[in-house]
Amino acid sequence: MGDTGTTWSAFEAAEPEFAAIVRERFGQYTHHALATLRKDGSPRLSGIEADFRGGELWLGMMPSSRKALDLRRDPRFALLANPGAGTDMGGGDVRISGRAVEITDPEALDRYAAEAGEPQPFHLFRVEPTEIVRTWVDGEEIVFRSWAPGRPTRTIRRGNDDSPPREDA
Repeated sequence: MGDTGTTWSAFEAAEPEFAAIVRERFGQYTHHALATLRKDGSPRLSGIEADFRGGELWLGMMPSSRKALDLRRDPRFALLANPGAGTDMGGGDVRISGRAVEITDPEALDRYAAEAGEPQPFHLFRVEPTEIVRTWVDGEEIVFRSWAPGRPTRTIRRGNDDSPPREDA
């Protein structure tokens, strides 16, 4: 499974307002939820810190952690911003799906460790997003805003009835 060729900085350049909302949402809490795939294909859910640094989104992990080994074997993941306390979700539910590209260059790892103040050794992955989604409630509707490489950002609204969803123009 190759790289997607899409980076956080490419998303940020294409959709600066949406990217700012996503970053702000992840910035509300330190710990988030990462879904990876186990060797047998079943999902694994783990806690993680997401780090926006140098125009990219990074995932750092302890040496030989299960989530790091999962990503080495299959780089697909989903990352959910911590929803926080209560039911208001502090700006909506934000999810990023994509591929995690492991950084193995010793100089790059040293540079990251120095900038982030992280002790080595660790696994470091750069996120290549394949989909970014924000979900929130607006009045009587649930709203889904989504982005994927190569297609325009979409906003879909759905009411709490049998009416079909509608897309904002």
